[in-house]
Amino acid sequence: MKKIILTGGGTSGHVTPNIALLEKLSKKYEVHYIGTNDGIEKQLMSQEDVIYHTVKAGKLRRYFSLKNFSDLFKILGGFIKSVVLIRKIKPSAVFSKGGFVTCPVVWGAWINQVPVILHESDYTPGLANKLAMPFAKNICYSFPETERYLPKEKSIMTGLPVRNLLEAGNKEAGLKYCGFNNEKPVIAVFGGSTGSVFINETIRSLLDELLKTFQICHVCGKDKLDRDFDNIQGYKQFEYIDNELKDVYGMADVLIVRGGATTLFELLMLKKPHIIIPLSRKASRGDQILNAKSFGTQGFSQSIEEEEITKEKILELIEMTYGNRQKYIGAMESAECTNAVDKVIEVIESNMK
Repeated sequence: MKKIILTGGGTSGHVTPNIALLEKLSKKYEVHYIGTNDGIEKQLMSQEDVIYHTVKAGKLRRYFSLKNFSDLFKILGGFIKSVVLIRKIKPSAVFSKGGFVTCPVVWGAWINQVPVILHESDYTPGLANKLAMPFAKNICYSFPETERYLPKEKSIMTGLPVRNLLEAGNKEAGLKYCGFNNEKPVIAVFGGSTGSVFINETIRSLLDELLKTFQICHVCGKDKLDRDFDNIQGYKQFEYIDNELKDVYGMADVLIVRGGATTLFELLMLKKPHIIIPLSRKASRGDQILNAKSFGTQGFSQSIEEEEITKEKILELIEMTYGNRQKYIGAMESAECTNAVDKVIEVIESNMK
């Protein structure tokens, strides 16, 4: 049986697309995963049928920091171990989803003459993928605008792999999970993998108005629950949702989300109307703002930046999105790349040695 190595880490967005590929890949190949020992990738992959290996990873910052020097030794150690691991495993291909753990793995694969396929989720490539691009046979990407940032001869637009299990969501199960009824539509609010204080405060400040029309499922993030809101009829808050996520998606009529590519492509696959509040440029490189811009241009959603939000604007945006939900659903139904699992696997297999 041929072997494949998957790699990616640092955030769930660099891991869940690999999980989406696993269901089909594991039926045909022996799948190995290379990640860090303390990253979210190890936690998520512990629930999957995959052989997990660890390497050290250092972060390369775009600004001056003394940690850049110490992290160079971590990167060197990760590279040496990756070379040894890949030589031992003898994979037919390496698929890299991004994050700083992937650089040593990609370089190790290149040294061992193993074909590398990259995937870029966001509108513009992250630093790890930029450093890995020269060593890749092909680069898959998600947004049509991303093409201009990539070497044309290597690049293939595939969209983003999304977990098929999310399509199995059940509306009634979601309503039961939240203690809701069928009398009012549901807004689901997600502030990203760690939650968003800004979004949490914004939504809670609007509850009196929103609950007149909607029920609200609010995923706040770890340690961000507010017990003062525990017993409000029609409002349910969670730190995190895992197994029930598919049912919450199935229940939701409108979603309010960050601009992470994984979440956006999950909603695209499910044809769910949504409003994007991207992470501010003050706290990021601005990739979520560009992701939101692309989805808006394609007619899939509305977005608003944090600095523009007022109570009046967000209420108007929610009302407009819900009222025009069929328009957004229609645009998403016409999209070319709604789930990239088969397309990405086709690219991987075309490069296997």
